[in-house]
Amino acid sequence: MKRFFLVAGLLLGMAGPGFAQTTLRVGDQKGNSQAVMEAAGVLKDVPYKVEWKEFPAAAPLLEALGAGAIETGLVGDAPFTFAAASNAPVKAIAAIRQSREGLAILVPENSTIRSFDDLRGKKIATGRGSIGHQLILAALESKGWKVNDVQLAFLAPSDAKIAYMQGSVDAWSTWEPYVSQEEVLFKSRRVMTAEGLTPGLSFQVASPQAIRDKRPQLEDFVRRLAAARAWSLGNVNSYAEAWGKLMNIPTAVPLNWLTRAKIRIVPVDDGVVADEQKTIDLYFRSSLINRKLDASDIVDRSFSEAIAKGAGL
Repeated sequence: MKRFFLVAGLLLGMAGPGFAQTTLRVGDQKGNSQAVMEAAGVLKDVPYKVEWKEFPAAAPLLEALGAGAIETGLVGDAPFTFAAASNAPVKAIAAIRQSREGLAILVPENSTIRSFDDLRGKKIATGRGSIGHQLILAALESKGWKVNDVQLAFLAPSDAKIAYMQGSVDAWSTWEPYVSQEEVLFKSRRVMTAEGLTPGLSFQVASPQAIRDKRPQLEDFVRRLAAARAWSLGNVNSYAEAWGKLMNIPTAVPLNWLTRAKIRIVPVDDGVVADEQKTIDLYFRSSLINRKLDASDIVDRSFSEAIAKGAGL
C-alpha cells in the first residue's frame, strides 16, 4: 500500500503546458504496458488521452509506427534492430531490463528433444527478426553451427502456436507470456533460454516526429510506465492476479512469468547502448541485416530524467 501511494505521489502535479486535449497513440503487446499501468493505478489522472492499440508481436507494431498509425510502443531489441536497419523512423527512448529465462526454445512435454543439440536438422517456429529468432541465431553461433543446421519456420505467434500444437514443427522459440502459458498450462519444456546468450533488452520506442511534437506526453508516459514497473516488483502476487483477470488466464501463468522476470524500466545509458550494439553485431554477422548500425545513432537518451523519476532512482 505504501508503494502505491509513493507511485501516486510521483505522478501528482505532472499536468502542465503541452498536454491540452492531445492524444498519445500507444502500441502494446499482449498483457504488457497497459496491463501493468492499469494494475498500478497510474493511468487514472493522465492529462491527455492515451489511445491503446494491441499487436500480436513487435513486427506489426513497428510497421504501424513507421506508417504513423501509432507514436510509441514496446518492442524487443531484436525487432527494433531489424526495423532500424531497414531505415524505419524509430528511436529507443527507454529500456526494459529483465531476466532472460522467459525467452526460450520450447518443446512439447513428450518430445524426445532434451537439449539444443537435439535440434540439429529439426524445425523451429519463430517470428522473423523477433527476439525468438535472435535466440536461435545466438544459440547457433555459440555451438559453432550454421543457420541451415536447423530449419526455421517464420510464423506469427498465433500461427506458431497452431503449428507447435499440431506437431508441424519440433520446437518454438518464443517469449513471455507465451513461454509461461505453455509451461504452466501445457507442460512444455524449455530446452534453452537466453540466459548468457542475449542481452535481454526491450525498448519503449517512438517516432522522431512524436519525440519532436509530443515530448511532454512521451516524458509523462515513460515516467508513469517506469513507476508502474517499480510498483509491480513489490507487488508480484497482486499484479499477477490482476493480470490474469484482465487477460482471462489463470493466475499461475503470470505468476510464473513475473516472479522470474523482474521487469524494470531503465534509462538509455552506456550499458544499454553497448548491449544493443551486441544485438546489431549478431544480426550483421548472421546477414539478417545488410549494414552495421551504430547503436548510439538509434537511441534517444533525453528521456533519462523522466524515467529515473518514475522508477524512484
